Amino acid sequence: QVQLVESGGGLVQPGGSVRLSCRGSGDDLSGYSMKWFRQGPGKEREWVASISSTNGKTFYEESLKDRVSVSRDNSQNALILQINSLEPKDTAVYRCSARDWQGNDYWGQGTQVTVSS
Repeated sequence: QVQLVESGGGLVQPGGSVRLSCRGSGDDLSGYSMKWFRQGPGKEREWVASISSTNGKTFYEESLKDRVSVSRDNSQNALILQINSLEPKDTAVYRCSARDWQGNDYWGQGTQVTVSS
């Protein structure tokens, strides 16, 4: 069973960037389709981006696609989320999930990103 741990969050100024990492242990993440979600204060959980397990194809929430990039770092067994031009509305807990070939979902605990001056 894979375990996921996110990192890279923190306090960031508006206009800045953040690189979030979701490191896996217990299994090789390259065989999992993976997603990033976020949940802002008082908001519903929102899907941010996905990456396929088969061909590496990426997908983005329409309103974020110009500012975010999802990728795999296979050397670190990790999923990466780069967010640029951060805005206060990007303040949220960011969580990654992994889905195996049987459809089982695994979640990390999340990392807080706060965008504020």
